[in-house]
Amino acid sequence: MSRHMLSVLVENKPGVLARIASLFSRRSFNIDSLAVGPTEDPDVSRMTIVVNVDLLPLEQVTKQLNKLVEVIKIVELDPAVSVQRELLLVKVAADRASRSHILETVQLFRAKVVDVAPDAVTIEATGNADKLEALLRVLEPYGIRELVQSGLVGVKRGSSSITDRSSRPGPTTVIPIAR
Repeated sequence: MSRHMLSVLVENKPGVLARIASLFSRRSFNIDSLAVGPTEDPDVSRMTIVVNVDLLPLEQVTKQLNKLVEVIKIVELDPAVSVQRELLLVKVAADRASRSHILETVQLFRAKVVDVAPDAVTIEATGNADKLEALLRVLEPYGIRELVQSGLVGVKRGSSSITDRSSRPGPTTVIPIAR
């Protein structure tokens, strides 16, 4: 099995997320990561779905996705030609003795402190999964009180956009929609 990142443009309507998630569920695929948000067009949302599957089952799923009326376009993002990031918010126990060490760690990982309490700090970090895992390993001895992590999001490098009608797929696989 291999990891695939799908960028899916969908109509911004109620129920679309549920239909797409249930399609993966019916095929017994676990979604590793799912992020949904608006695009530059208020009528269109972008879903970033990360799933571990073989190529042929992925093709089956994308064919099923293509059948959904609300799906506008599906692109598989190749990690070699795309920018991919996750967001991490982590609340760490921080007494007077440990606070300076934690702040040094935050700077080392190019993260930032977004909230300070007398006995804790909340840190925001963005990056790839390896960077965020490394940060968590360093912070773990101080005591992680709370953790929340977004799904992976990504965009193809360069000036072309998933919404460009004239953009060439290049190394990114565009999965055409037959209507």
